[in-house]
Amino acid sequence: METKFFDNIGTCVDHVFEVCGKKVVLGLPLALGKPQAFVNEVYRRAKADPSIQLIIATALSLEKPAASGELERRILGPMADRIWAGVPDLDYMTDLRKNALPPNVVLKEFYFKAGALLHHPPSQQNHCSSNYTHVVRDMVTELLDEKPDWALVYCQGVARRELDGRVCYSESCNADLGPDLKRWFPRLGRKNIPHLRIAVVNNQLPFMYGEAVNPAGTYDAIIDNPEYETPLFSVPSRPVSVPDHAIGLNVSTLIRDGGTLQVGIGSLGDAIAASLLLRHRQPRLYREIVDGMRIAENYQPLVDRIGGLDPFEQGLYGATEMLVDTFIDLYRGGILRRQVYADPFIQKAVNDGLLQEAITPDAARNVLEAIAGVQPVMTARQFDRLRECGFFKPGLRYADDRIMDDNDTFSADLRDEEAKSRILAECVGDRLRNGIVAHGCFFIGPKRFYDALRGMSEEARRQFSMTGVSYVNQLYGDQELKELQRRDARFVNAAMMITLAGNIVSDALADGRVISGVGGQYNFVAMAHALEGARLIMMIKSVREGGRRVASNIVFNYGYATIPRHLRDIVVTEYGIADLRGKMDRDVAMALIQIADSRFQDGLLARARKAGKIPVSYRIPDRFRNNYPEALADKLAPYRKQGLFAAFPGGTELTAEEVALGGALRRFRQKAGRNPLAVAAVVAGRMFSPAPPAADPYLQRMRLDHPVDLKERLLRGIVLAALAADGKI
Repeated sequence: METKFFDNIGTCVDHVFEVCGKKVVLGLPLALGKPQAFVNEVYRRAKADPSIQLIIATALSLEKPAASGELERRILGPMADRIWAGVPDLDYMTDLRKNALPPNVVLKEFYFKAGALLHHPPSQQNHCSSNYTHVVRDMVTELLDEKPDWALVYCQGVARRELDGRVCYSESCNADLGPDLKRWFPRLGRKNIPHLRIAVVNNQLPFMYGEAVNPAGTYDAIIDNPEYETPLFSVPSRPVSVPDHAIGLNVSTLIRDGGTLQVGIGSLGDAIAASLLLRHRQPRLYREIVDGMRIAENYQPLVDRIGGLDPFEQGLYGATEMLVDTFIDLYRGGILRRQVYADPFIQKAVNDGLLQEAITPDAARNVLEAIAGVQPVMTARQFDRLRECGFFKPGLRYADDRIMDDNDTFSADLRDEEAKSRILAECVGDRLRNGIVAHGCFFIGPKRFYDALRGMSEEARRQFSMTGVSYVNQLYGDQELKELQRRDARFVNAAMMITLAGNIVSDALADGRVISGVGGQYNFVAMAHALEGARLIMMIKSVREGGRRVASNIVFNYGYATIPRHLRDIVVTEYGIADLRGKMDRDVAMALIQIADSRFQDGLLARARKAGKIPVSYRIPDRFRNNYPEALADKLAPYRKQGLFAAFPGGTELTAEEVALGGALRRFRQKAGRNPLAVAAVVAGRMFSPAPPAADPYLQRMRLDHPVDLKERLLRGIVLAALAADGKI
């Protein structure tokens, strides 16, 4: 079908319902790539017309934060005006929060923002637990098997650019599902099920390369009007706590130079980047800190075997579902620089040290001989891959088992020594090209991340290849190439809890309520066990706090598991590292207790002994008996005074006052939960007392510098008490 172009969303939506009828599954990309204006118009039509049946199939429907009280409103108001100005809301989420979705509309998501819909029964009921790599398959087969009278419409935002004389479209932040859509959509056509793939141009999106780039013909409809170009949803960085930094430091010792890194969004990713940059830039200081934290003493054999403490001479390559700003920091810091190539023969020669960026005659001969051993006559696909890598000079073509340019032809029969010699002499280029430092599937982050991508040179941005989730998250398809690229892979993920048996809890509670979703975690766990030299590193904070209660995240048992115990590998808390792969249950339980918070170690040990999983004679070694937050803070305090292990190592969109107020009020709320009467007395004492001059910028930011009534005096008292407790005034 010929691509239709629209400059009006309403007209395009008219076309959608004309083609598809009134039973529509609207597929939308995860997170950033949703074209809000189009989505809102489709939803408006369904809301106004009960005869339309609409299923919105997606994940991570982004929402601007909502204040839960007056103090939060005073903090968030100016932040929202500054950070999310011009970013449209998703109307279906606005109605969802009001429990006002019409009965003819269903929101079906496979991944939530962590904890955002924990207490929303309709969302819990409509959650679809699925591996990220299976999302398109599940969406299409539901229509094929159960809803053949429905239609599927997939719509996403794209950036537009002219490349080599033709207009192309980049799926930018969401190349994740595009390749799967190309593979699965034809099945709908063969069953005469209506389906449309629609692109909405938003040139605020960085134009990213790789499989993200498509010709216009990829889409059934393209909406192109500057009116629909809106700012991108920003996710400000969260502060990195002392436990976060300790986890990041532990993880940094397990990353091997010349290897592969996968890591996700959030404060733990920022902490890992900060420690890796410290290891690379200040190796002597880094070793001093590692020694002071007793990491070398406790885990040196493991560090020597799979990681390292030295700077990165070869650099790292990123193979990550989510491209986060951590990778930009590592790229700028000179760590993310190991390039991989789109051909297994080239990649193997590079891995073996036989081929560098400059292509020598010996290296070129080695590559051709390796190819000849597998396919004596070079194929068109092999030629295209070699040309993409720069092995062949630009301008060469392939047809009928021959390589040719405008003046000559060369036999592609590599058994013919004369033909091979001619290829080596006249066809081989001088340098490798199109190396990739990171493959990613989707991205979202703070505004500075988008600015960094847009501000890169074209050459630099091409090194960040956006591709399908089926490429990054699994080994199936091009497995040989993926194995060569992903050498010494470290798949770094986060979890909520782990049991002493090694069952990992990442996405839901024991009662079945979903916190987030499985996403790609299982895929990375499976790859860590399938790839030679790869390891899974699961990060878990040792405790969680809520009101007066502090609970251990290392538990004896739990009624739900995301990753079963037989896939256990490496676990990292702020207190250390537990290598669980291939270990007996006794050793697994002991290793996890050693990296638990010491307030819970005796209870865990007693439960394990009672169950017969640890010998009665076992005693926790003394060197693991000081796992307390205060001891951890004391160890890092001297380095924090030097500016290391900062709350925002990569920068922040928040002002200094907002950072201080947010942290102080958060910690004060926790203190109030533990000792409300004492806190109330402190607040009362601050309500009418003069404020010190140091408090002026904070009170001005909160518009409490001149309280006008008792309510504002109470709020002022809370702010002053929180700042004082935090040492800010």
